[in-house]
Amino acid sequence: MRDILDHLVTWWESGDSIGLATVVDTSKSAPREPGAAMGVGPDGSVFGSVSGGCVEGAVYEIAREVVVGGIPVLEHYGYSNDEAFAVGLTCGGELDVFIERLDRQTFPQFSEIADDIRGNRPVALATIVDHPNPSWRGRRIVLHPEESGLPVSGTLGSSRADSAVVDDALGLLAAGHNGILSYGPDGQRLGDGMRVFVQTFAPQPRLLIFGAIDFAAAVASIGSFLGYAVTVCDARPVFATPARFPQADEVVVDWPHRYLAEEHQGGRIDRRTVITVLTHDPKFDVPLLTVALTLPAAYVGVMGSRVTHEDRLARLREAGVTEHQLDRMSSPIGLDLGARTPEETAVSIAAEIISTRWGGTGVPLGATAGAIHHAAHGATP
Repeated sequence: MRDILDHLVTWWESGDSIGLATVVDTSKSAPREPGAAMGVGPDGSVFGSVSGGCVEGAVYEIAREVVVGGIPVLEHYGYSNDEAFAVGLTCGGELDVFIERLDRQTFPQFSEIADDIRGNRPVALATIVDHPNPSWRGRRIVLHPEESGLPVSGTLGSSRADSAVVDDALGLLAAGHNGILSYGPDGQRLGDGMRVFVQTFAPQPRLLIFGAIDFAAAVASIGSFLGYAVTVCDARPVFATPARFPQADEVVVDWPHRYLAEEHQGGRIDRRTVITVLTHDPKFDVPLLTVALTLPAAYVGVMGSRVTHEDRLARLREAGVTEHQLDRMSSPIGLDLGARTPEETAVSIAAEIISTRWGGTGVPLGATAGAIHHAAHGATP
């Protein structure tokens, strides 16, 4: 929804009723992830996508009907010979799309949610997308992290359902994941009938690059492309300049280990944070890694030759780093792509980060069988 937020806010603020279609569940090779959204405006205009073109036509028509009737619907789209050229997913995937009317009456908190998203303040929406009682569909609650002290807004229909969903939704918000949760009709843990889609909006994950070298500029560029908030840090002011790293969100002149420790103490390192150490200089690397390998980061990758790697391991052991902590270090950094240039090396590093996040093998897909997409894996909960 983030990519069409401005259009949604404009329509909502003008008092218009619009159709909002959101992907809430996928399987196999579905083209879009849960949370992908398409808005249908009062003038018939369309923004966003739920499938990259496969089922948009069918969703559009249903969205227009939902705006008129006001009753949300959950539609399932898959592939079969009969529907392949109609509304089927020719990619072989399957997806569930929740289609609802969005306006001031159905979603009075929407403006506040939009402000949170734009301000990079974490917030989650938990919406009933399926229930034996159709009147429950579309009910939602809005919640923020527990430490924010902000109250839960809205209700799903009963205190039991609210309590169960809030507990689970807070876990998804902490991890920055969207997901479908299933319960009994009144929120029973054991049972089914009620499906709740939790959509989370958390600040961008961070990519910390230590070492203001030419490789760092390429890593910053691809990190920004992948959606990370990029920081480049180096203790040498002559190298750590914004002009050398235009793709970075910030360039910091400080000793790497000191900066990283302060960021951790300030609560700005989480399980989605990616750390890349490109300095391959012991006076920077060793104190930095003694801090980095104790943090709840998703990935710690370190540049250097195999000889440098062995020397680094010895120095880290002498500094008291445990074998378990050393096992978290990806060194030499990146996947074996045969990369040589800074840009190619950045692709190699990005490939390993993605593989770590999703549990990929790095093996060519043509040499594998089974599902192409993986569930979240590794250090990300």
